[in-house]
Amino acid sequence: MSYVIDPPPQPSVAIAGRAARFPVRRIFCVGRNYADHVREMGGDAKSEPPIFFTKPADAVVESGAAIAYPQNTSDLHHEIELVVAIGKAAREITADAALGHVWGYGAGVDLTRRDRQGEMKKAGAPWDIGKAFDQSAPMGALIPAGGHPTQGRIWLSVNGAVKQEGDLNQLIWSVPEIIATLSRSWELRPGDLIFTGTPAGVGPLQRGDVVQGGVEGVGEVRFSIA
Repeated sequence: MSYVIDPPPQPSVAIAGRAARFPVRRIFCVGRNYADHVREMGGDAKSEPPIFFTKPADAVVESGAAIAYPQNTSDLHHEIELVVAIGKAAREITADAALGHVWGYGAGVDLTRRDRQGEMKKAGAPWDIGKAFDQSAPMGALIPAGGHPTQGRIWLSVNGAVKQEGDLNQLIWSVPEIIATLSRSWELRPGDLIFTGTPAGVGPLQRGDVVQGGVEGVGEVRFSIA
């Protein structure tokens, strides 16, 4: 196969304890999936179906990286999340079958241009400019699914001070429900990642900040803002 330009590199995520990596195809994200975060953003928990948006695959950033403060924002926010890695195609499946399609789990951060997202919400427009920008998905190493976490601490600190803290048992829409719902609108494929939502405490990041977060029993992610 020949191309008229050099093909872009394949985005991928590290796997804990292995040299092999997980190739990333798509990134799906769930908005407003912890009741306390829904309330802090002015919403009502589980009164509406899940909100989905996407990021480009090449938004993933290796844990430990220095991320440039993004252009076109003065209000960059952190959102720590449990990330689900899909290992088996899923199309119009039930929640009961959903966990059989999971390859593994990781900890990730959904970086957000909050000012741009707010403008889009006010205009009733898509969130892409607020969510789907370069280096907006820092990711820790994935672990294969030996089990499926339904509870455990999820947290994020900035310069050593804890800013977000919650428990996976506070998810409004469970992982199986998320996967099943997504599969009714998209055919999920191996290599897809799903960011499952963030607890309360989201807030701004500044140049020079060091960010660390994690999900109990899953892993951690760390990065700095250059």
